[in-house]
Amino acid sequence: MDAQTLVDTRGDLWLALAPLWLEREPRETDYARMVKVIERHALSKHELEWVFRLELAPVLSRHQMSVAGEWRRFDDRKLMRQLVAHNLRLTGWRRKTWALFSGLTTMMARQRWNELMERLMIARGEDVPS
Repeated sequence: MDAQTLVDTRGDLWLALAPLWLEREPRETDYARMVKVIERHALSKHELEWVFRLELAPVLSRHQMSVAGEWRRFDDRKLMRQLVAHNLRLTGWRRKTWALFSGLTTMMARQRWNELMERLMIARGEDVPS
């Protein structure tokens, strides 16, 4: 897959989900936008989990761990370049390594992700586990 295809197929989804890693809690409008964009992509919860773990977390978790990281707002162009570069290299052993360490890279955003998945289930009319 080339860079333009990645941007065309995933770009809006990546940018919609990026606020999960910001310093501030996502607002209602952020969550609503995330659900709306997810629905346009028609991905299953399982597919979304792997987008979260492999496509986003390795790049966005670095911002959280960096002393000079971008915590208040991301530069969309810079972030998109980083995400595309990461995903173009995400094959073979790199994919397996990120899958192995995905628990660590998703840890800081997991609670927000779970909140988003609950909202998505409600929007899809699915039963939310208690």
